[in-house]
Formats: sequence, structure tokens, C-alpha cells
Amino acid sequence: MTQLTPLDGIAVVTGAGSGLGRALSVALCRRGFTVAGTGRRSETLAHTGALAGERFIALTLDVSDGAAVRDAFAALGARGGIALLINNAAVYPKRDFLDETAESFMRTVATNLGGVAACSAAALAQMCDTGRGRILNVASFADIAPLPASSAYSVSKGAARLLTRALVADLADRFPGIVIGDWLPGMLQTGMGIPDGLAPEIAAAWGVELALSMDETLTGTVFEMDHELLPPRGIKGRVKDLLLMRRPRPRRLGP
Repeated sequence: MTQLTPLDGIAVVTGAGSGLGRALSVALCRRGFTVAGTGRRSETLAHTGALAGERFIALTLDVSDGAAVRDAFAALGARGGIALLINNAAVYPKRDFLDETAESFMRTVATNLGGVAACSAAALAQMCDTGRGRILNVASFADIAPLPASSAYSVSKGAARLLTRALVADLADRFPGIVIGDWLPGMLQTGMGIPDGLAPEIAAAWGVELALSMDETLTGTVFEMDHELLPPRGIKGRVKDLLLMRRPRPRRLGP
């Protein structure tokens, strides 16, 4: 199976200042990649850099600022080009809808959806020139089963999953060498997760394996933790599977 290598270009991880983004950045640097990690706080990025080593580039950046994203990504292009983008940055204000304002709601949307759009557009401007690249969007089930006090988060993360499908619809036929998909890392032991969640370093091992795979059949797929979530099958499809004695099997990450 074809994989990205450090020779293909720079890996960008958004939300790299803590949690899963930090773990992904460290894991990619250990694989030999130059990693540009974005975050809004320079001090947390410095901590990531101390763990990741000299291959880590700290980009103090608000992904909701489209102009700033374009400028930062263009500068990375001059350093060798972007081969991989992991859209991980998100905010989770945990605010009851009655306590939201239109402005506060849309600030969450601007990061969780607008950030994915801004970073994807800026990375694709380079990937489409080469016809090769990888975009992995860190997703959530929040849109399917919203928790209390999560309206802005749930709506924005659900819309980001829809954006993944829209990107595939626009690009898959013309640029089959650009692989785009969603990954749900599970409930993590992070600031946005739960105290007894999975260690982000464990999830990052799966995420990096998936992010480095350039198998074109991964475009449009959804993975949860270490396994593929197959799309629902209609009655006709299930009957055909029975007649052909065919049993679709989800792919798994790792050994």
C-alpha cells in the first residue's frame, strides 16, 4: 500500500498545542516528518515542540482567520509544500443554547467548520498542483447524538463531516491522488474529552497510520478509532450480498 513519506512534503496538524493534536505531531515527527503545528497559544505550541523535537514548526495561528491561514500555508509551500493536512483544531464551549448568543454560536462554527474549510482550501491549492496529497478530518458523533450544552459544537462538527463529503464530491474524480476522509478517534483523556478516556498517544498511533495511507479507496471513508465504519446497506444491497455470498468486511488499522 502506498504511503506518504517525509520526502513528499510537510505535514500540517491543526490544534497541535495539546491533546490529540500534540500526540499526532509528536508521532509524525518521530516518523521523520517536518510537522507544522498550529495553535492560538505560542506557549502550548512550545511545549509540543519540546516533545516533538527540531522537526516541529510552531505556527501561532487562528484557523478561523482565512487570510492568516492562506499566508501561513503559502509560506509552508515555499519550504517544500504541504503533503498532509490533519484538521484537528476544535473548540467545545459546553454552553447551554439558552446561554448562547448568535455571535458566540458562530464563533464556534467559525473554528470547527470554518477552520476546516480554510485549511483545506489552502492545502488543496498546493495539492492540486501536484495531484497528490492527504487530508484527514478529525470528526465526532456529536451531530448524531448531541450531548446537553453542546449545540454549537454538535452542529459545527456535523457540518464539518458534510464538508468532507462535499470535498469528495468536488475532487475525487478529478484528483484521485488526493485522499480525503474522516476519522473519529473515540473518547479521549483530553481537555475536551473525559477523565477515563483513551490516552491520546494510543489514538494518535491509529490516526498517523491512517493519515499516511495513500490508498485511493480510502477517499470518502469514515474510520472510528482503529476500524472502518462501512456505509449503511439498503435491502437490495443486503440481498445481493447474500446471493453472491459476499460479506463486506471493514478494514482495520494496526497489526
